[in-house]
Amino acid sequence: MSAQVVHTVVVVSDDREVLDSINAAIGSESDYRLIECRSAQEAWLRLNEIQAHLIVADCRALIGVDPDFLVRARITHPHVGRVMIADPELDAACAAMARQAAAYLYVLKPASPALIKLVAVRALEMAELSRRHRLLSRELKISIDDQMFFPAAEPLSVKGGWSQFERLVFVSAKMAELCDEARRAAKTELPVLIHGETGTGKELLARAIHFNSARMRSPLHVQNCGGLSDDTLHSELFGHVRGAFTGAIANRMGLFRAADGGTVFLDEISEVSPRFQVSLLRFLQEREIKPLGSDKVQFADVRIIAASNRPLAKLVERGEFRRDLFYRLKGFELLIPPLRERNEDVAPLAQFFVEKYAGVVGRRVLGLTADALARLRAYAWPGNVRELETEIRRMVAIAEQGGYISARHLSQAIGEVDIADAAAGLPAGGNLKDMVEALERQAVSAALRRHQWNQTRVANELGLSRVGLANKIKRYSLEPR
Repeated sequence: MSAQVVHTVVVVSDDREVLDSINAAIGSESDYRLIECRSAQEAWLRLNEIQAHLIVADCRALIGVDPDFLVRARITHPHVGRVMIADPELDAACAAMARQAAAYLYVLKPASPALIKLVAVRALEMAELSRRHRLLSRELKISIDDQMFFPAAEPLSVKGGWSQFERLVFVSAKMAELCDEARRAAKTELPVLIHGETGTGKELLARAIHFNSARMRSPLHVQNCGGLSDDTLHSELFGHVRGAFTGAIANRMGLFRAADGGTVFLDEISEVSPRFQVSLLRFLQEREIKPLGSDKVQFADVRIIAASNRPLAKLVERGEFRRDLFYRLKGFELLIPPLRERNEDVAPLAQFFVEKYAGVVGRRVLGLTADALARLRAYAWPGNVRELETEIRRMVAIAEQGGYISARHLSQAIGEVDIADAAAGLPAGGNLKDMVEALERQAVSAALRRHQWNQTRVANELGLSRVGLANKIKRYSLEPR
């Protein structure tokens, strides 16, 4: 049975009557998710955090503040439908704004819930038709240039070319399983611990969990714990009172109190000192907040999502991280695989970033040639998705208007990748030890699959002892599917 499609509607308004009408129209519908934003600035942040389908903007909230908001959204998020709600006394100005932004429609206040629901349904239908038209037009252009793409071209589909969990884009089974687990985690109140190398998208996953939880209407605050002293980190999270230290000229609330009812994402949690780990453990156990320099104890209802690019379990074994705090944090433990272990995600991610940054710079780029895509797939991506995004952004900026991104647009390190080595399963740019380990991991993994993880048979086939095989399984973090 297919999953239910939930359309995310970003509402931009500070008018309670408008917000109430929209909530009455679609707020209780299970196939809609409302994200209320009081300003264009807040809405812009949300558009870059979540997978939105429709913007409903109050004209009065934009005029004189950010009249070009919908125009920018049209360029950078062309797949998102746009509807404007106008004041009768600002009718002409609102109509001009709607025309510039190519809004599907604008309706005059007071708008009834029935009218808002009808307009939302029709706007979403139009946005989907426009999306399919763009895909089919691009597919037609590629088919004309098929000599450039053959045999690497992959057929597009009007249903889409990839899956998304908010801003996370993927086609791989590994990421699909991870996002399914993250969705389950989002429905609970348990803390979440995210592991992953730098650049894999830990903060994006944390934001996706928050915006799919019951706390989505409450704040999400982010704090990087790396490189901060205990007192600075305590002040950032727990707050301080005036005079608590030199330079404390006013009281500071702290992120835990500011996020009351919401979520706090603690990145690089492995870098906090043993002393601060005690304070964090007490907060997780008792929800107690004691600002720096104060004797008063306060409380806050906050969900913690933590992330680390170092395995906390190993830090616990070495005595560098408190075991009790580790088990408090890992209500759900999620591991984002590095990009080199999910090579099939490179192509959809590359196309996603092409569409994103082509809109940002106002350039029409059709896609990537077969050779360019093959080299992107062959590269090891030590910086993971963040490195890929930076590379695509640079290439879009230098590509020709209305053309393709080809191998000559690639940076030197990626352009010199040996595609033959990648086809053999060898890591690009690796030394001999890396290549030998890659082939050994591939051979052990394949043997385990062939024998359905019967380790006795695998050990016999590979000429290993059971202990030797077990060590290689542990070394290469192999797991049965």
